[in-house]
Amino acid sequence: MYQLYYFPGNANLIPHMLLEEIGAPYELVPVDRANNAQKSPAYLKLNPTGRIPVLIDGDLVLFETAAICLHLADRHPESRLAPAVGTPERAEFYKWLVYLTNTVQAELLLYFYPDRLTDDAAAAAQVKKHAEARISGEGGMLDILEAQLARSGGPWLQGAHFTAADPYLMVMARWTRGMANPARNRPHLQRFLEAMAARPAVQRAFEQEGLKPPLY
Repeated sequence: MYQLYYFPGNANLIPHMLLEEIGAPYELVPVDRANNAQKSPAYLKLNPTGRIPVLIDGDLVLFETAAICLHLADRHPESRLAPAVGTPERAEFYKWLVYLTNTVQAELLLYFYPDRLTDDAAAAAQVKKHAEARISGEGGMLDILEAQLARSGGPWLQGAHFTAADPYLMVMARWTRGMANPARNRPHLQRFLEAMAARPAVQRAFEQEGLKPPLY
């Protein structure tokens, strides 16, 4: 049985949705982030970065959300969470998954935690402002994702085939809900989010984490 270490609404929501899609048995293990449990010696033995999530699969201990997604897709090929290895579609899947984790998520962390880069409150406000512009401003990351959904024809990031990149996109889009121009303001992203929210596996994951509307 898998164990997924989580805190409601954190990046763990992505593999949580995938586990529900797969239907494999798993246990949710809460991490009390409100009291910095992710920095405790016990947790740091699992993930020395002190971040959430961690997935345990037998003797294997995995951190980094994208790595967990790839592992689950590979462990459960019957769930078709990734295109076949060696195909152009698989390469596109890698591209979008890496874009979401290395570019979009990294920028969102600057938006939410600008104080990690500076001790000056005014400078932190500037970091946050510029991060928001790069994410949701004209020609920014959300517009790139909107254009991809338009090209693919939807409803998913790669068209008709649902992949592990789609829960990743949903959570990244969800994290923009407090911005002046959030993901839901774009028509293709809005339709994508509605389609995601209608999936039973997604609904179960949100319910289990106690997440209330607005979902995005």
